[in-house]
Amino acid sequence: MSFNQSVIEEFRARGGKVGGPFEGGALLLLTTTGARSGKEHTTPLGYVRHDGRLLVVGSAGGADRHPAWYHNLLAHPMVRVEVGTDEYHAIAVPAEGERRDRLFAEVVRVAPGYADYQERTSRTIPVVVLERSGPDAADLPEAIADFGAKLLEIHAWLRAQLRAVRAEAAAYFADRADREDRADRVDRSVPGLGLRIRQHCLAFCESLEFHHTSEDAGMFPMLEQHHPGLRAAIDRMREEHVTVNRIKGELLGLLGGVRDADPDRFLAELDRMTDELTAHLDHEETVLLPVLARMPFPPLAR
Repeated sequence: MSFNQSVIEEFRARGGKVGGPFEGGALLLLTTTGARSGKEHTTPLGYVRHDGRLLVVGSAGGADRHPAWYHNLLAHPMVRVEVGTDEYHAIAVPAEGERRDRLFAEVVRVAPGYADYQERTSRTIPVVVLERSGPDAADLPEAIADFGAKLLEIHAWLRAQLRAVRAEAAAYFADRADREDRADRVDRSVPGLGLRIRQHCLAFCESLEFHHTSEDAGMFPMLEQHHPGLRAAIDRMREEHVTVNRIKGELLGLLGGVRDADPDRFLAELDRMTDELTAHLDHEETVLLPVLARMPFPPLAR
């Protein structure tokens, strides 16, 4: 058994507590999806709490390469976090520019050893903010007791991510404009919030793809079998999934050019895509909720 695996097993067996070199320290488990393999990987990491969020640092002991878990979360921003007995999903967002420097200074204030790691390498050690993932409480049903409520929960999360991408994009362009005004020149190289937009967008797109794949492979065939009258509506929703997949590709392409984009055109295109995606979610709810609300969640054992 590897050292990391022994730490992971002890952490889970003892409700987040471990002995040895980590005893008494702030330790969490971060589960990422492999950038190449697509498999889950869990890594024990130290963390720092700041402004209600957790920060983890890609120090790799001062090595000249970023750790594997950092490359994983750049490809797949949705991660799973275990702190003590609490477990939740989060979006991993590396800090950029001045914000990274400010957060790294906070990390060093709490855990001075990270400054030594930075001195050992010429690379800029990344600081990653773990943003707890989930829709606003006001958007959620009171209880998840049926598949209708579960669908609403998933859709609420997707809508929240769409709002987050739009808000981050607007903030990015406002920040860029402010920097350009102060410099009295056009500067497209400022980091702004570009990476935050990318991470939120990837998280949304991956979650949407997983949701639609699950519907196409599981829920839709089940509904067609037990509710034949829905077949025409489900065929239309399958066609909408194809359209949504195209829009998703356009969204990723659009955000890939955020640093050089014209703000008005960019936000207009983002709003158009958001309207189309939201219309699909609304249509699904109109058609499926009356049926799904009669199906208990989780499914009853047979």
